[in-house]
Amino acid sequence: MEFKDYYAILGVEPSAGEAEIKSAYRRLARKYHPDVSKEPGAEEKFKAVGEAYEALRDPAKRSAYDQLRARGYRPGQEFHPPPDGFDGAGFDFEEVFGDAGGRGGGGGFSDFFESIFARQRGAGGRGPQPRGDTRARLAVPLEAVYRGDSVRITLNGRQLEVRVPRGIRAGQSIRLAGQGNGGGNLLLEIEYLAHPQFEVDGRNILYALPVQPWQAALGTTLSVPTLGGAVELKIPAESDSGRKLRLRGRGLPAGASGEQAAGDQIVELEVQAPAPATEAQRKAYLDLARAFGE
Repeated sequence: MEFKDYYAILGVEPSAGEAEIKSAYRRLARKYHPDVSKEPGAEEKFKAVGEAYEALRDPAKRSAYDQLRARGYRPGQEFHPPPDGFDGAGFDFEEVFGDAGGRGGGGGFSDFFESIFARQRGAGGRGPQPRGDTRARLAVPLEAVYRGDSVRITLNGRQLEVRVPRGIRAGQSIRLAGQGNGGGNLLLEIEYLAHPQFEVDGRNILYALPVQPWQAALGTTLSVPTLGGAVELKIPAESDSGRKLRLRGRGLPAGASGEQAAGDQIVELEVQAPAPATEAQRKAYLDLARAFGE
């Protein structure tokens, strides 16, 4: 397999901070999202961007990856995982990634990614393991959590179908009886895969909506994506950047035990002025400046 330069894929320097990496991911994920991009190879680029962000957003994963780069690996170079692992990576148990078959921001990572991160410390997935509980993290798309989908995972060479309980929270676990080492139980701790459009705050979903200046000033109705599909949202007149609108019940659903109500989707407006592309558009900006008293 070939070594991947995750920094180059996101277009950032290795010294980039968390905020810069996150911003680059969101920009590129929107650009290459298969539902909106018509560029050739957009879906593959979308997957590559998602994989790069998964590797760099977590400090432990990023540390492990940076250790590989420090060993002199370069993009396109033939790569074989070092047998001694990655000192300081801090992985105490195997991490697996659920693929729900959708395009919502995760699943189906490359062999290179899994060779670094989907490995069990001290065992390496080889040889008989003692009976007992086996622990692993299961990273799943938000869409799977919203719908309660089944996801496919590969663990120690076995493929398993795992049903994700609707509304399960990050940090909660799924127990699979008899699927662990030596016939023991497999405990899968849930974490959410990064999403190109949404962020999670408890059970609320956060979404930034680009709005044109005239739409914000005069008011309009815009289509807004949610985990359950697009909905129409009324933008009040005289809105500013930073204004937050609420779509009730459009966040993550309540858990199976019903201990908490469904969340909302919080839509934050981002007023963006398009650059003038024609002389007529430039003149329109000049007229606007005069009308408002430049």
